[in-house]
Amino acid sequence: MGIKEKIFRKESVASYIGQDKKLLKTLTAKDLIGMGIGSVIGSGIFILPGTVAAMHSGPAIILSFVVAALVCSFAAMCYAEFSSALPVAGSAYSFGNIVFGEGIGWFLGWSLIAEYMLAVATVSTSWAAYFNSFIEGFGFKIPTALAGHFDPSHGTYINIIAVLIILSLGILLHRGAHTSMAFNNVMVVVKIAIIVLFLLVGAFYVKPANWTPFLPFGYSGVFTGASLVFFAFLGFDVVSAAAAEVKDPGKNMPKGIIGTLVICTALYILVALVLTGMVSYTKLNVDDPVAFALRMVNQNWMAGILSIGALAGMFTMMITMTYSSSRLIYSISRDGLLPHYFSKVNQTTHNPDRSMWLVIIIIAIMGGTFSMTQLASLVNIGTLFAFACVSLGVIPLRKHPELKQHDGYRVPFYPVLPVISFLLCCFMLSQLSVETWIAAVIWFALGITIYFTYGIHHSRLSQK
Repeated sequence: MGIKEKIFRKESVASYIGQDKKLLKTLTAKDLIGMGIGSVIGSGIFILPGTVAAMHSGPAIILSFVVAALVCSFAAMCYAEFSSALPVAGSAYSFGNIVFGEGIGWFLGWSLIAEYMLAVATVSTSWAAYFNSFIEGFGFKIPTALAGHFDPSHGTYINIIAVLIILSLGILLHRGAHTSMAFNNVMVVVKIAIIVLFLLVGAFYVKPANWTPFLPFGYSGVFTGASLVFFAFLGFDVVSAAAAEVKDPGKNMPKGIIGTLVICTALYILVALVLTGMVSYTKLNVDDPVAFALRMVNQNWMAGILSIGALAGMFTMMITMTYSSSRLIYSISRDGLLPHYFSKVNQTTHNPDRSMWLVIIIIAIMGGTFSMTQLASLVNIGTLFAFACVSLGVIPLRKHPELKQHDGYRVPFYPVLPVISFLLCCFMLSQLSVETWIAAVIWFALGITIYFTYGIHHSRLSQK
């Protein structure tokens, strides 16, 4: 078999479903929506509506969120059809293996590894910063040597709080998907309760005059704002990683993915509406616009509660992204592209513990010792590459001999909508910086090296 044939050899649907039977089906649509909201709604909901309104959109920031949500909704519908038709672990990686071939699947998986792990590592450092600030209010302070990434010139050697929060995620996820998602759902309720509390309190201080002019930067500002807040919606795709552990995936996967997007869009729009009504958009270009607006109306107590909401928001995001990372590594090693050692499933918890602890250790090292500022940009490119491939992949999915008659969710306006989704993702990719593309080329070069020196030779397909 030549190199080209090896790269484009495809895995069968039946084979994947058979292997993933080791994973326990315990998750419902409610769990999936909790997972999705936990991933999408983080501390950004308290920042983006203010800063983007101040610099680009004005009160029309609500239209920016609508435009961004529409773009995401196209990709979400494509993910929903894949997850409904293919209830297997691995998300876009496994989808790619089935409809495009092993080589494309590998690079989709490699992109998602960058998205999930770097996102968690980056957020862990933000969580540590929020936590340190929170405990300093009570007179406690982490020693300088343990309060930052490895930088001896500034006296910091490890971000111990970032490491500890990641290890705590590992302990929680080790107990299995059902337990970790139950805890995640509780944290999501806490987070949403704090957002609703802000909306209720802030509504009393809204002055309609602050919404005038509604379009201070014109419609171009709305679209510029949409390109910026687009990334606030990223994370709904992690829901698809749980497909193999979902009850009745044909119905629950679309509910989980699309329900996540609808709820998150509503929350973003409501927060933006109240925020720009409380304070003139011209004053919101600050690091903490929501807390700033509350202080402006003498509601300092609520500003303090927001810190708890931010911590809860970041924690749920880390749970879902880490969970998805472990299922991704499990899926890739299940296929032999990474060592089979990491595909073993714990017979008691039905959890891929080895892949999960590999993910935990890598993220803990990154979050505890590296500055994530530059690497974080890879999150965006990895996500959009996966979105583009999944969108285009709906077309061969409909023609797949094992799936032509699948009775799950189907994207409307086929094939026009998947093509539009693909083009929109390509447009968003074109908006990324040169630095981001350079980092991506380096990351994909490493992926190429691993695939052609190890994966292509150890692939389970090559053993058949």
